[in-house]
Amino acid sequence: MLEIKPTCENCNKPLPNDSAEAMICSFECTFCADCVNHVLENVCPNCGGGFVQRPTRPKVKLERNPVGTRVVYKPVDLTEFALLKEQYKNIAPDKR
Repeated sequence: MLEIKPTCENCNKPLPNDSAEAMICSFECTFCADCVNHVLENVCPNCGGGFVQRPTRPKVKLERNPVGTRVVYKPVDLTEFALLKEQYKNIAPDKR
């Protein structure tokens, strides 16, 4: 089951369950759409994968299956990330 983290790992922007801006990679690294598109260029700094829009948990399931509360805030070191980003940004995520 998805954890549904509450914030962007890079900028700490709130990403509640119903946020259309929440993006995740296959390892559930969570970033806002602005960071994915303008900072990360669709390359996950943790795994090199691409991103998709995070699904929302149906409201009727929230009581028994609440969303996560664990904040993962570790701003991306852009200097360290530059090589990985350049290596993958022009390759479709399913071809990486």
